[in-house]
Amino acid sequence: MPIAPHIILRPFCISPVGRRLGRHARFGFRASSAEAVNWEKKQEISNTRDKKAAEDTGLKALYDDGFGSVTMKDYLEAVRNMPKDDGGPPRWFCPVECGRPVVANPPLLLFLPGTDGIGMELILHHKSLAMVFEVRSLHIPVHDRTPFEGLLQIVEECIKYEKALSPNRPIFVIGDSLGGCLALPVAARSPNSDLVLVLVNPAMSCAKTTVQAKLPLLELMPSNLSIIHPHLLRCLIGEPLKMAMVSIQNDPSLQGALPMFSQTLSSMLTLTSEIGHIIEMDTVVWRLKLLKSGAAYANSRLHAVQAEVLLLASGNENLPPSGEADRLFKTLKNCKVRYFRNRGHTLLMEQDFNLLTVIKGVNMYRQGKKRDIVTDFLPPTFAEFKKSTEDFKQLNELLSPVMLSTLETGKIVRGLTGIPDKGPILFVGHHQLLGIEVPSLFQGFLKEKKITIRALSNPVFFVGNNWALRQELSLFDVVSVYGGVPVSPINMYKLLEKNESVLLYPGGAREVLHRKGEGYRCFWSDKQEFIRMAARFGVTIIPFGCVGEDDILEIAIDYNDQKNIPYLRDWIKSFNADLPSVRDTVIGEDGNQVLHLPVVLPKIPGRLYFLFGKPIETKGMDNLLMDKKLANDLYLHTKSEVGNLVSYLKRKREEDPYRSIMRRTLYRAILGASAQVPTFKP
Repeated sequence: MPIAPHIILRPFCISPVGRRLGRHARFGFRASSAEAVNWEKKQEISNTRDKKAAEDTGLKALYDDGFGSVTMKDYLEAVRNMPKDDGGPPRWFCPVECGRPVVANPPLLLFLPGTDGIGMELILHHKSLAMVFEVRSLHIPVHDRTPFEGLLQIVEECIKYEKALSPNRPIFVIGDSLGGCLALPVAARSPNSDLVLVLVNPAMSCAKTTVQAKLPLLELMPSNLSIIHPHLLRCLIGEPLKMAMVSIQNDPSLQGALPMFSQTLSSMLTLTSEIGHIIEMDTVVWRLKLLKSGAAYANSRLHAVQAEVLLLASGNENLPPSGEADRLFKTLKNCKVRYFRNRGHTLLMEQDFNLLTVIKGVNMYRQGKKRDIVTDFLPPTFAEFKKSTEDFKQLNELLSPVMLSTLETGKIVRGLTGIPDKGPILFVGHHQLLGIEVPSLFQGFLKEKKITIRALSNPVFFVGNNWALRQELSLFDVVSVYGGVPVSPINMYKLLEKNESVLLYPGGAREVLHRKGEGYRCFWSDKQEFIRMAARFGVTIIPFGCVGEDDILEIAIDYNDQKNIPYLRDWIKSFNADLPSVRDTVIGEDGNQVLHLPVVLPKIPGRLYFLFGKPIETKGMDNLLMDKKLANDLYLHTKSEVGNLVSYLKRKREEDPYRSIMRRTLYRAILGASAQVPTFKP
């Protein structure tokens, strides 16, 4: 099959070797020098070695995805090495730092650039995305004058060619600003292609912007005039000062923040100056006209878009104007929105914004036509773990969680030594009020055991209503990033079949949203399916207890109070109407899984305690599959163990000299903030 036009498969290189090869080699044209051949051989050997290592190890929890290792200085260097005017048409290139994907059968990712057309706006994400995608970017040369429909044809030809090669592989299209205007009509004109669109501040209402209003005046200026107007430059590459400020948000220390701020601001000002001299006024006028025509074309085809769409909208810029994200959300048939209220329109260039985390959080990453919760799951990276640790730092300092486990001998020890290192494992426990124990549980296992616990969670975290789908990255997305899946027998079967570590709360929402006076009460149904399923796969069941909610929160208004208030009663009914029921076949109080938000009052924080009981082995217990009495006996034994563990912790915490936050604070003040605070003797 002949290669389609504009598809160039050789890697784009910004390395020193690439600079020596010359600009044509960097853009994928055949290089005649022996150095080019040698470089390609070395690259092929390196890629083969990396691929073999990936097949041997796979992606494991806390793997290093390289996010955060690239800065605006690298972007500046990449822009400098782009050909300024080679007379060629728009073309695809593969960033050389991407290398080979680690996962088998990775989906294709096509990046459509913004108004500048450079195609390197994704550079901060190249390394992390390239481990799970095959990445290609579109470059539009400075003096290229291809009309909007010509750009559409280039993208469509690439998609058609790739679908012919791999009919079952999804294609992710990341469109930034102008690229978003390209992505939508491409999807509308390719209804049979399996496309997933990620639109980053698509310029769908650019006609309303102040720059477009000044277009008639800009056309009167000399065509060879360099850009010096700051507002025009900001539309191309963002606001230098704001981007420099974002780069230091993750470094609270003044000593580390000031050098980073100075370096980033210096790089951005240099970049602004250079681009201002490279891009002349006639190019700006052409790109603004291109943007205007593209927005009009895209808006006329929104009704025909069938693809999955994720819209990422910034909140403190005029692109898109206020209300634009809501309009697109209501118009597009299959759209999710994440609204970043304190960001600029150059969202991809802000150094603490992780695009892959957002895609994982909304459950849109997949390698086939349909998402598979097991094979498509990407474990949390070290960068994601670090970020979540920072987000929950204050909570962990307040609660100072204690984790205890039980050895096979029955001895209780501090830490997770008693937990097996390999699955399948089924953790069965009791939920705390509002699930306050879950972040500490996930982070504790990742930190000490490097184990990702796949939590069987309420479907509200994955389907939700319009309100849930339109929020920025939140707890809903964090559940997915850390491996949560909708609770169901099928999902549990798939996870255990793949030897995963699974977390099950048999009490479900009834425990996490219990009423006044129901603290530490189990709301388990009389169905013991998880016991028989565990026996089918020879699972190690680990019962666990957790206490501490009564030292941290107190329920002021529960569901029994709220259902007597007309407005709240109607709101709760409306909120639950569109949600799938988890226990609709369970009669009685155990099946009363109404989702609501109780009003709670904080207390002077006590401490959170976990105790994982002695492992219960089901390997070789095939008789549980057919004998309901034996299965029920093991079910009741597991439930009894959870209750005993809770009782043990409630009793032993009275002996903890550091149960009070005052004493824990004093201890850390003396020995350091990272010191492990002692607890009772098991």
